[in-house]
Amino acid sequence: MKYSSTLTALTAATAAYAGSADIKRQAAAKITDVEILNYALTLEHLEDKFYREGLQNYTQAQFVAAGFADPFYDNLREVSYDEVTHVSFLTKALGSAAVAECTYNFPSTDVKSFVGLASVLEGVGVSAYLGAAASILNKDYLTAAGSILSIESRHSSYLRASQAQSPFPQPFENPLTFDEVYTLAGAFIVSCPSTNAPLPVKAFPSLGLGTKGPIKSGDTITLETTGYDLKSADGKAPIYAAFITVTGPIYADATPTKGGFTTVVPKGINGQSYVVLTGCKDAVNDETVAAGPAIVEVTNPYPTTP
Repeated sequence: MKYSSTLTALTAATAAYAGSADIKRQAAAKITDVEILNYALTLEHLEDKFYREGLQNYTQAQFVAAGFADPFYDNLREVSYDEVTHVSFLTKALGSAAVAECTYNFPSTDVKSFVGLASVLEGVGVSAYLGAAASILNKDYLTAAGSILSIESRHSSYLRASQAQSPFPQPFENPLTFDEVYTLAGAFIVSCPSTNAPLPVKAFPSLGLGTKGPIKSGDTITLETTGYDLKSADGKAPIYAAFITVTGPIYADATPTKGGFTTVVPKGINGQSYVVLTGCKDAVNDETVAAGPAIVEVTNPYPTTP
């Protein structure tokens, strides 16, 4: 099956998907440890700048007025310090090969939108480190990455709880590939220094969430593909919404609608979740993703019955 849009060509997969073996999709071919560390540093630069900028823009009094009582502001300063330290650590490890900070555009307009975006970024960071782990060859680097992942996860839990969300809404984290993470992070990057070494990543066409308000399993949501046309070559072959999980994607039919697709959130999805569009129901990897991921916050009662 071949799918096309103005921004991407979707090549049908030939490898069969078999349960949890799909975890292997996270490993990018021929990517070096140096490239992985620079990929991680690119994300840490983004988070570092985000917190430094936010703490400059909003005062402690504004956080308290917005409902984030002390010591929330001081705890955010600690989160910011962690991100500064992560940048310093990775920069030192990479030496002259380290990429520099880019120019960013963060769409936060007040304290609440800042905290909401912080929570999303921390969740993406956890999924990024988890997805990259299988590709790291040096055990010392793997241990260091795991140490950073665990701190990012603590950040994520704290920020989720601060917004009355479950701090740990599911028993497993969702791993993302290098390209999936770059697609999400790239939305905030305006430009990077020309001296930065290129990363072996690409961005997929963006996928937006058009549904507002709380979302739970069984709800119909709209995924927006504004700006490009995603359809099969013959206009008849199906497109699927694939919700990423550590044990493999959970598929749902995607129905074309104006400006995108609708799909039903399947069971087994909770918390900060990721969905991509694909024309292949056998495997989800960087060759079969047509668009996305979109971030979908799913709020089911937790704990849930397996």
